[in-house]
Amino acid sequence: MRLVFAGTPEVAVPALDALLASGRHEVVAVVTRPDAPAGRGRRLVASPVAERAEEAGIEVLKPARPRDEDFLARLREIAPDCCPVVAYGALLPKAALDIPAHGWVNLHFSLLPAWRGAAPVQHSIMAGDEVTGASTFQIEEGLDSGPVYGVLTEEIRPTDTSGDLLTRLAFAGAGLLAATMDGIEDGTLQAVPQPAEGISLAPKITVEDARLDWTAPALRVDRVVRGCAPAPGAWTTFRGERLKIMSVAPDPARTDLAPGTLAAAKNTVHVGTGSHAVQLQWVQPQGKKPMAAADWARGVRIAAGERLGES
Repeated sequence: MRLVFAGTPEVAVPALDALLASGRHEVVAVVTRPDAPAGRGRRLVASPVAERAEEAGIEVLKPARPRDEDFLARLREIAPDCCPVVAYGALLPKAALDIPAHGWVNLHFSLLPAWRGAAPVQHSIMAGDEVTGASTFQIEEGLDSGPVYGVLTEEIRPTDTSGDLLTRLAFAGAGLLAATMDGIEDGTLQAVPQPAEGISLAPKITVEDARLDWTAPALRVDRVVRGCAPAPGAWTTFRGERLKIMSVAPDPARTDLAPGTLAAAKNTVHVGTGSHAVQLQWVQPQGKKPMAAADWARGVRIAAGERLGES
């Protein structure tokens, strides 16, 4: 089939590579988000998908909005058979959805209908799910509600961050998306409507969502830290300034600390929660680089009874 691939971030590159390596399909163009400012100089930088497509010598389309008539006209000229999508980052209008004969097929990193939305991996970790996965489905105008072609499952490991899990799903899902294109082409794969039960939503994680509540149980604190890593990053406050909490380890043996209360020893830093304590492993003070929690504690000289999370 003639394919136009739509995607933007690094997590979409494995799927593009899988389709480029396919002996059955031709990726004739890529659709991605416009160049965005990055770095200290705020220089405009192309998306990872755009960079990979340019390396492969593929036409790159960067519409400001997918409903722009210039973009729709060019897509009609290209006349793709199908448009596979991974984390494109913009809503597709019906005028675009109607162009390819086999529509637009999205690789979504959850077991639909669970965790529809922009941040399925983060929400699955924060909710304490033990298993997640990826789904390929036909895009329609509803939010991740179209019929499903295929799924795969992936165990959530006890120390997984959203970055760890998303990386594994990106590579496993690349094979699923390529197999879905094969099945659509030869007519052996039919999309099945999603069940009406079991729907959950996964909106984008906000900075406020990532703020730690030290009165919550230690397992909840750990899940929020892992779910928000690497972005946007779980955080709290210390002496009126923001402190990013990059990793923690629950310590059931330490039950003597009130929520938010710090206890620093030579090589460890503990903080109380609503259940038992957690050990801080890596932190990032405001305006500084990430550092081991013990090094941070030595630098700030934590006083007895000092707490995290106080304004």
